[in-house]
Amino acid sequence: MSIFSIVDDKYIPLYRVMWVSAIPHFCGEPDCQHEGDYEIALEHNEAVWANQKERDAMLHAIEEWHGGEDEAGFEGQEDPEAN
Repeated sequence: MSIFSIVDDKYIPLYRVMWVSAIPHFCGEPDCQHEGDYEIALEHNEAVWANQKERDAMLHAIEEWHGGEDEAGFEGQEDPEAN
């Protein structure tokens, strides 16, 4: 198993990921280039922007790297996009 996941054109080390956005970005600015993308926050206040497929691949890679997700999910929390 690789310790990297590809986002955009970058190989991101899994251990640098701080959090992954559950909902797509929306700020309403007319010149925003990240509407509908998911933010993946990294160490040192850095971030990358992912489409849904890349976001899901990152979450899967982190789960596999950690040893798999338990039956209850992330501490029993629901996916906010499921509603």
